Amino acid sequence: MSTMKIKKGDNVKVIAGKDKDKEGKVIAVNKKKGTVLVEGVNMRTKHAKPSPSNPEGGIIHQEGPIDASNVMYIHKGKATRIGFKMEGDKKVRFAKATGEVVDN
Repeated sequence: MSTMKIKKGDNVKVIAGKDKDKEGKVIAVNKKKGTVLVEGVNMRTKHAKPSPSNPEGGIIHQEGPIDASNVMYIHKGKATRIGFKMEGDKKVRFAKATGEVVDN
């Protein structure tokens, strides 16, 4: 992928897969693989042995990566595509549904 249109901290909606229609905040973005981690989406269970950092061990629930093409940015409560445009000499993201600039 050339540029990621989704950034860490964005609110997104899942548009495909087992977690379709769920919404959450982006925790992390992997540009190289084209994936994102979304809060509460694509949950995985991991069985951990007791260790110094986790003395109890047990079952840990954590988010798994989801492809960036399967999420859409949420702008004013509505899922929209994201585009790029130049504002002066600065490149900014904008919501294609409304034409409003997303970046602050």
